[in-house]
Formats: sequence, C-alpha cells, structure tokens
Amino acid sequence: MSSVSVPPPKCLQKPLVVPHRYMFGPGPSNVPPRILKAGANPVIGHMHPEIFEIMSDIKSGIQYMFQTQNSMTFAVSGTGHAAMECAIFNTVEGGESVLSAVNGIWGERAAEMAERIGATVNMIVAPPGGFLTNADIEQALSKHRPVVFFLAHGESSTGVLHPLDGIAELCHKYNCLFLVDSVASMGGTPLHMDQQGIDILYTGSQKVLNAPPGTAPISFSERACQKIFSRRTKPVSFFLDLGWLANYWGCDGKPSRLYHHTGPVTAFYSLRESLAVLAEEGLENSWERHHKVAEYFHQGLESMGLKLFVKEKKARLPTVTTIVAPHGYDWKEITTYIMKTHNLEISGGLGPSAGLVLRVGLMGCNSSKDNVDMVLVALRDALKHCHKSKV
Repeated sequence: MSSVSVPPPKCLQKPLVVPHRYMFGPGPSNVPPRILKAGANPVIGHMHPEIFEIMSDIKSGIQYMFQTQNSMTFAVSGTGHAAMECAIFNTVEGGESVLSAVNGIWGERAAEMAERIGATVNMIVAPPGGFLTNADIEQALSKHRPVVFFLAHGESSTGVLHPLDGIAELCHKYNCLFLVDSVASMGGTPLHMDQQGIDILYTGSQKVLNAPPGTAPISFSERACQKIFSRRTKPVSFFLDLGWLANYWGCDGKPSRLYHHTGPVTAFYSLRESLAVLAEEGLENSWERHHKVAEYFHQGLESMGLKLFVKEKKARLPTVTTIVAPHGYDWKEITTYIMKTHNLEISGGLGPSAGLVLRVGLMGCNSSKDNVDMVLVALRDALKHCHKSKV
C-alpha cells in the first residue's frame, strides 16, 4: 500500500506550453532572444567568485543606467515592490513621518507600506492625469516634516511623467530624503540620480530593460546611508536589511561576504545581459528612441479620434501611454478582442485610472514604429467590431 495519499497531478504529465504574445501592456515587456539565452546559462553557486564578478558587472551597469557614483548600488532579489519595501523599510522607523505623492497607484502603495511599519503617513494628491507643483510639495514638506518623501517618476497607472527638477533641494531643505520610483520610466526618459539629488532610486527588470521580472535595481545616496545606519531599531525585514544586502553585493568594503540569502543566479545573468544591451545602445539613444516612438504613437491615436488621458505633453510618460477609454465601449471587451484576434496585450486602468483608460506599454525592444503601427491596426479593428452602446 502506497504511503503517498496525494497522487501526481495529471497536469504535470503534459509538456509545458507557453504562447508567444506581443506584450504591449504596462509590463512585463517581451524578452528578446539574447536575454533569454543569457538566462539559460548553467546554474552556479550564489557565493562563487564568478557570481560575484557578474554582480559587480550588474552594479556598474546600474550605476550607468541611474547616472550615479553611489557605492550602495545593487539589485534586490524580487520585483519592484521588493525594492519599494527595501527603500521604505530601511529608511523609516515606527513613529516617523512619511509623505507620499499620489499621482496614481504607486504613491498609494508606498503609503500603505510605510503605514504597515508604524510610520505616520500623509499623502499629497495630484489631479487625475496631472502632477504636483514644487510649491505644492514644499507646502506639504513644511507642514508634515517627513523623513522620506516618495514620488513615482513614471506612474504606469496613469501614464504621468512627473517632473523631478528642484524637488531634492526642497527635501533637503526640510531634512528629508527623496525617494523615487522609476520602474516605468528608467531607460525610457532622462533621469540623472546624482545630478538631480535623488537619495534613493529603484526600478524593475521587466520594463525597458526587457529582462524577466524578479530583480530590482536600487541605489542609496550617502545621505540615505547615514540615516539608515544610525537607526535606533533594526529594519522590520531581515530579507531586505540593507546591512546584509550591502555585504552580499560587496558594497560595504568588507573583505569577506557572509551568506544572507540564495541569490537568483539565472535572473542575475539576464539582468546583466539586459544592462549590456542598454549600454551598447547608449542611454541618450534609448531616451531619444522612446520619446520619438511615443510621439509617433500619440499622433496616430489622435488621428483616430482617440484622446490621451494626460493632457500636458511634457507630462506624458513615453513608455506607457494612457488612452481615454472610448465613449460607449466596454474597455474590457476591447482588450479581450485585441488579445484574441491580434495576440497582443494591452491593459485597462489600475487604481485611480481603473475603468477610465486603456494602457499601452512600448518599452525597450518593443519601442518601435512598427509596433506602434501594429497597435493602431488592432485598436481600429477593435473599435470596428466591438459593441458600442448608443448612450
């Protein structure tokens, strides 16, 4: 008689089948063959010298991508949410004040994370599809005196590209760290961490970098490190404790590295390759390509009579475009039709934009005029065939 009471699942007796799709939603984006191939290299130990060399390459690539000299630069083992928690959990202690700019869902998420660890959280909310002025921000900084101010540079839920210039100076005037989420913007539009005075910056691997989800580049300024390493209490998360992560990534100057966690080595291969691709194209070329493609796309949408959710051109995120949901149509029917008929993913809204917009992401290798044309054809077809109410 078998001691196994749960039989092998029949579903696992079939081969794995994954369809090819055009990933033109807000992320993840398509992973090109070169990066897929890099991730298929043999697994070696997460403490082997060869892995440390790859991690060093990744650190250099992130410093280039972020335009920073910060030594405290590495990749969190996890998605952008993990980097967001790493930033907040290390810089904030219970009872301290945090200010979060809400121009979409990510400001709301940051506020909730800070609230969960006992911070006093205040939010400053931008109008839908809009952004905050520096005067708005200074007024809130003066009133709430936070230790950290959170802002999403590229807000993928609303398609807003938030201006950054001058904000760091305001934060530092009020003895506050400036924390920036660049998951949807990094590599697709100009951003200079050191020059713009950003204290903590993070992004994700699955957008412009075109690597699989699961690693999240992050960097901390010297000012941020001084705050973190003079804490009264330990960070609430062991896994995201900067002291341990700094040692694993060789950022602390110590001669030996201690075991903290098993790094996702094949994800490191993919991330290194994606950073190499970006370095080969050049940041400025990548920025220019994304902006030109976005402009071409926006012109095509407007020529179809569709409206963009973000009214001000300078505030439009070039990587993720938000289109006002066409009047009389069910947005879900449009996205479902396009997936079924054109094998192409676009998404509806998220958080504050839910039910209001369609979101199209053209990031990294997906940012091309040919892909824009493909999306426009799919949208025209959907509007022709999907049900339109007469209301």
